[in-house]
Amino acid sequence: MSALPLPAAPASFPVPSLALPGGLALPGGRTAVMGILNVTPDSFSDGGRYADVAAALRHAREMVAAGADLIDVGGESTRPNSTRIGADEEWARIGAVVEALAADGVVVSVDTLHAATAREAARAGAAIINDVSGGRWDPEMNAAVAETGCAYVVQHYRALPGMPGEHFDYGEDLVGTLIERVGSQVQDAIDAGVTADKIVIDPGLGFSLTGDQCWQILRELPRFLEGGYPVLVGASRKRFVKALGGDVDADSAAIAAYCAASGAWAVRVHDVAATVAAIARKENDVD
Repeated sequence: MSALPLPAAPASFPVPSLALPGGLALPGGRTAVMGILNVTPDSFSDGGRYADVAAALRHAREMVAAGADLIDVGGESTRPNSTRIGADEEWARIGAVVEALAADGVVVSVDTLHAATAREAARAGAAIINDVSGGRWDPEMNAAVAETGCAYVVQHYRALPGMPGEHFDYGEDLVGTLIERVGSQVQDAIDAGVTADKIVIDPGLGFSLTGDQCWQILRELPRFLEGGYPVLVGASRKRFVKALGGDVDADSAAIAAYCAASGAWAVRVHDVAATVAAIARKENDVD
């Protein structure tokens, strides 16, 4: 495995809980594992593999069996220079998958930029809306999430990868600037009626950030945790991880274990089994 440019012993924080609708809950006192399900033809990692409903459901259930605590379903790729689609097309891709998983009792997160999709997802039983723009793409998103009662992942946002507006200058204090910017997004969500106990923040690794900046964010992850909000980290198979030149899934799992040891609320990953094993090894090393 590649040597990761991270501290050997990150500071430990208690993992905060998150209010979910419909009587759903996640395991308390530990970092949750969020399995990524891309129901798309063009995602950067596995585009097209799970575009069929049956294949998507089979993979989701395999991830749950491997230890995923929740499944993040996405129907629109946000890889660099990806093509935007409308909410109707997005829901046509993911609707049956969301409904089936929710009926199974799975905690479902829906990765979307669109308020209309968020509303449909909530009606279908989704518990979490995960917006990589943190309410900045669709001006109706914050109000829509407030209406649904879903939990809300607010990711730091400057621009989608490869789009105009994407730049990488955050001044002398990268993490401080990111915390301030995502804090403004959180305040907008609260002003729209989202309750604070349903908000998760995500530093947005790989979005308007260089590889070096992504590693700096991970090294300084405790600063994000100090705000008291649950923190989601999604490093899995990102470009800065691939740049290490090692086994990308093993390296992604090691990063997830580091984040879990630091007190992240959840890690968003492709390889659930490898992540669960890496977290267990990390816990055993600490013990």
